[in-house]
Amino acid sequence: MKRTRVRFAPSPTGPLHMGGVRTALYNYLYAKQHNGDFILRIEDTDSHRFVPGAEKYIIDSLRWCGIGIDEGVDEQGNMVSVKSEKYPHAPYRQSERRAIYRQYAEQLVAAGWAYYAFDSAESLDKERAAAEARGETFIYNWSTRERLCNSLTLSEEECAIRLKESTGWTVRFKMPQDRVVKMDDLIRGHIEVNSSTLDDKVLWKRADELPTYHLANIVDDHLMEITEVIRGEEWLPSLPLHYLLYEAFGWERPRFAHLSLLLKPVGNGKLSKRDGDKLGFPVFPMKWTSPEGETSHGYREDGYFPEAFINMLALLGWNPGTEQELFSLEELVKAFSIEKVIKSGAKFNPEKAKWFNKEYLRMKSDEELAALWMPELKEKGVDASPQKVLEIVGLIKERATFVSDFWNIAWYLFEAPVEYAPKDVAKFWKPENTEPALQACRECSTGEELEEWIRGRELPMGKIMNCIRLVLSGSGSGLGICEIIKYIGHEEVLKRWENALAVLGR
Repeated sequence: MKRTRVRFAPSPTGPLHMGGVRTALYNYLYAKQHNGDFILRIEDTDSHRFVPGAEKYIIDSLRWCGIGIDEGVDEQGNMVSVKSEKYPHAPYRQSERRAIYRQYAEQLVAAGWAYYAFDSAESLDKERAAAEARGETFIYNWSTRERLCNSLTLSEEECAIRLKESTGWTVRFKMPQDRVVKMDDLIRGHIEVNSSTLDDKVLWKRADELPTYHLANIVDDHLMEITEVIRGEEWLPSLPLHYLLYEAFGWERPRFAHLSLLLKPVGNGKLSKRDGDKLGFPVFPMKWTSPEGETSHGYREDGYFPEAFINMLALLGWNPGTEQELFSLEELVKAFSIEKVIKSGAKFNPEKAKWFNKEYLRMKSDEELAALWMPELKEKGVDASPQKVLEIVGLIKERATFVSDFWNIAWYLFEAPVEYAPKDVAKFWKPENTEPALQACRECSTGEELEEWIRGRELPMGKIMNCIRLVLSGSGSGLGICEIIKYIGHEEVLKRWENALAVLGR
């Protein structure tokens, strides 16, 4: 049997969308499950849409996600340009392979599967306008090509002159007439399409001497020995053409699988950057700054763990068939099945994404979380011992979704409040609460002693304790009194009472 080889082939036209990351992830899981290879190929033949920095962003994003690349990138994270024993299919940028594509286009012409087209943009615009005037849609195929300007209608002599003197010609695929193309998809099953509904796609352009996606991806998948093509459903309409191209070349086809779209949280339409901007969640794995200076935030900068991000993405469109929701990357490799990928679009739920991060945060050790939090504490000028930070993390991590939540949860364990929540002041700062609460704090040095003191005098426990919490933390909610006093100490408790009395009065 052939070694399993799959590829992720993005275009460097901007930041890598989370939908693209999911495509890369499913390819990676499939490859690893079958002890195969995961190849990264950069499809950069569209020079007009090329965005500087996008290629590096793609590579860095996959690395952050933990998606390892077997071919395409070297140890330094650079796209490989030179063939070697380790990288026999280099270069992995299509722009560096441009010299090979014309020969395959010419091969198709010689075999009668393609032809030269010399139509100008203006003449094709006129054809479209005329068709629209008749209430029709213009299609360049068997129904129109015999009256257009191409090698099927011109003499060999005229074609030779135009091929030599003009730079505006293309090579078009000669789509068969009334042919039922029978195809199989690993996710969607059997598909049939009549070729008469399809147009003669351009395969190669003389103007820039570059192939279109249709020719380049077929040639490269064949030469790179790709066994399965797992890609987004936007390429499903192109599948008949790709099937016929493999037939035209006489090559063995890879198996195809077309993934469904990631949908907006409301479930209507494809998830876009605009949706994220509007609703306040990222759609890119990492922060992206465009050449024009426009910045989009990412999951990494928003505090998500890469494991949580990957776990969430894996379940957006794939069902393991069990109740399990939390998977390590290794567990995903074992459990993943391309046949269990759903056909319909997967609705993205930003709250579920947060849930995944919360669960992964809980699973991390206190030591790891403390190390992640220490830089923020130092930035805030907090001088706390590592042991104290470690203990506080253990106390608060169940309440947090992100490490960045730690400060909001426990800031008053490091510094005294200078403001007090008005609603809680109105509710708890009353003489019948403040007098016994102050007396209790003077006489008791621990939270346990406080509770015993209040209980022994048959005072309302909730009101008195919330009054004390207001003094110590600035609000009536938060950590328990016992924990607060344990970390700030009895002397600090009395200092905070002095401040509260000065600000709020008796």
